[in-house]
Amino acid sequence: MAGEPKRPKMEITKNGNLEITTVEMHTGGESLRIITSGYPQIKGETILAKRRYVAENFDNIRKLLMGEPRGHLEMFGALLVTPDDEKADLAVLFMHNGGYSVMCGHGVIALARYAVDSGLVKVDPTGISNVEVNIQCPCGLIKAMVEVSNGISGKVKFTSVPAFAFALDIKLSTKSFGEVSVDIGYGGTFYALVSDKELGLDIQKASHSELKAAAKEMLQICCEKIKVSHPEKDDLAFMYGVIITDGKDRFSEFKDETAFNMCFFGDAGQVDRCPCGSGVTARIAVQYRKLQISLNQSRVFKSIVGSKFTGSPIQETKCGNFPAVLVEVGGFANYCGKATFTLEKNDPFQEGFLIN
Repeated sequence: MAGEPKRPKMEITKNGNLEITTVEMHTGGESLRIITSGYPQIKGETILAKRRYVAENFDNIRKLLMGEPRGHLEMFGALLVTPDDEKADLAVLFMHNGGYSVMCGHGVIALARYAVDSGLVKVDPTGISNVEVNIQCPCGLIKAMVEVSNGISGKVKFTSVPAFAFALDIKLSTKSFGEVSVDIGYGGTFYALVSDKELGLDIQKASHSELKAAAKEMLQICCEKIKVSHPEKDDLAFMYGVIITDGKDRFSEFKDETAFNMCFFGDAGQVDRCPCGSGVTARIAVQYRKLQISLNQSRVFKSIVGSKFTGSPIQETKCGNFPAVLVEVGGFANYCGKATFTLEKNDPFQEGFLIN
């Protein structure tokens, strides 16, 4: 096709089929497909350059692995690449059915455990310890700590890149909900945060379809009406998702209660099954800016399927001219299995498909 980039040669088997192997994990119910072999060579001196290269040259593989019949609408993937940050133990490009994310908290949690279990980082096989895993994401370097007991990995906590409130109390006119107030937070990527009450909903009682429809409308409006910018990297300046909250943000009022997050993200319109690690980070950054939470105060955030993350602001910092905060997020990841995916030359769905 005219104008289509010339793709580098992909690895194929002796019979001419493409084969890609993966490790399958989930964090709080949200999938992570870690690509372990079969992916073509990636060019680029920096991780953002690699992200652009993959998007321009291998987007067909993303569609193949994320979409049906090998994946599903809500699938999320991780491609390990060579880090350009000397402090990093590994580097990752995140992918989903709408494209390539620059940050993924649930992915970091799963990858940190995978790095420990697969030997990418050294672990003392005896005793109890916290093992540090430094993961370079497109948004920056993320430090994760994996609890290890007698060689068995467990809970993971990670410290975010500088997170900040980009804009507060923006009034938007909507077709379905009238005037709605939203906050824009950055937790490695940009989210619009809106209380369920602003939408006339109760996040604990509304149906999945009601929440998804509301979030979809809000994301479209936010993308149209709000222009975000990142003080350091233009590649990070895009509205990634909408988080519908329960409005329980002031720590002094709700410190002993679980807060609810429903995250809707990406061009394909995916609904996060976990509380969303970068979304929790963005929400806490907004809470901190509004003086609703203080350093080292911890909250528990619950997803639409009942899984939980912890989150706490731990240190003030800056991101460009924005007052920012480092946020610690914790959660558990589990293994689902391993897979070898095959693409035969006569398969009519060479790039998979989606039914939304």
